[in-house]
Amino acid sequence: MSSSGFAETIVGRGNREGADLFREWFEELGRAAAEERGAAYVFVMGSLAELLRTFDFPIVFPEINSLQTAVRRVAHEYLDEAEDYGYSPDICGYVKADVAVQLRRGDHPMGRVPRPAIAVNTNACNTYIKWAEIWERMYGTPTFTLDVPGTREAGGQTWPGDPSFENDRKYVAAQLLELIELCEKVSGVEFDIDRLRENMRYANRMSLGWQRVLELNRSRPAAFNALTDGTIYLGVANALRGTEQGARYFDELAEEMEYKASAGLGTLSEELYRLIFVGVPCYPLFRRFNEMFTEPGGTFVNSTYLWFASGGSNLGFQYDLEHPLDSLAEGLLVSVRDAMDSMFFQTRILSDMVSDYEADGVVYHPIKSCRTVSTGLADSRRDLMESRDVATLFIESDMMDRRVVSEAQLKNRVDAFFEGLASRRQRAAIG
Repeated sequence: MSSSGFAETIVGRGNREGADLFREWFEELGRAAAEERGAAYVFVMGSLAELLRTFDFPIVFPEINSLQTAVRRVAHEYLDEAEDYGYSPDICGYVKADVAVQLRRGDHPMGRVPRPAIAVNTNACNTYIKWAEIWERMYGTPTFTLDVPGTREAGGQTWPGDPSFENDRKYVAAQLLELIELCEKVSGVEFDIDRLRENMRYANRMSLGWQRVLELNRSRPAAFNALTDGTIYLGVANALRGTEQGARYFDELAEEMEYKASAGLGTLSEELYRLIFVGVPCYPLFRRFNEMFTEPGGTFVNSTYLWFASGGSNLGFQYDLEHPLDSLAEGLLVSVRDAMDSMFFQTRILSDMVSDYEADGVVYHPIKSCRTVSTGLADSRRDLMESRDVATLFIESDMMDRRVVSEAQLKNRVDAFFEGLASRRQRAAIG
């Protein structure tokens, strides 16, 4: 194959194949629903997909299903139905969209979602616990909450070998044994530790690939847009975690990014400003929201969303397959803490990102629907500005509810931000 032919084949492959894999995953959920098979309902922070797949559960991510209603511009229909049912406009939009999906017996813009046979959640988000209780009330679904001890203070993360970490790991490992017992009871499938090892081996490959993809976006120009392309990659990272298809996808995605970085291929014809995104995207205006930044020459080179919503894959953590259960507990502890730190102790990491990715600005995006992600962002912004000379933008909208999103107001704020970036660059050139 000629070099031009190879380029045409490899460039954009991750987006094309990622979208295909995501549709195939949803089609599998549709078949499970048609067969009336119950699924494991999980969340992106601590999904334990590697373990749950050993019991042949279809894996449902309600967060992903909900955001897809917003991307497809029908979220308002689901939100209205849940609010008419009695849920407050003030609570998480993801929760309300999922409630409407359940009221519609699994009907979703992408197909049909199977009912929950078991719900597994961590304490990474306080909403997870109350959300699982909804399925418990609706279906009598057995729920399991995994209590993962968080980081005690900013910069206070501990690691394997530290007495505090080892105590926490043992605590998590003991809970995993309880979860295995519950899964055997619900599924009727006996736990197979060799299947777990195989799933963890695939997860190891995925984590290495995802970590490498993020590193490669330090190139100039950036090989991918962390807001738009990154969301596709996140979908695969969660939906196919612990599978051969998911591992192969990230092997090939890293290959694509290696090629683009070496060839100097970016997402824009002219990359003028490199940006970091903090928070959850504005899905009701997803394409237009991104265009507000790309049209003036901005590219999102990294995002805390790629950090906390990837199930820990961003860390490149590698399971020890000789000791799968202990290592699973360790990986869960490391990844869930990392996800929580991205929301509560993010300033130091953001400061490092600014240096590592040579960022010109940081965009903070608090949203009405999620207090967990949004609370403290104003303080985090102030903290970053005191430690780094970097431009910042603070804009508010929502991840689901278009009723509280004003495109005109967002555009005015974004335009002013880019005027400030241009002015900073002119002053730097004069200086």
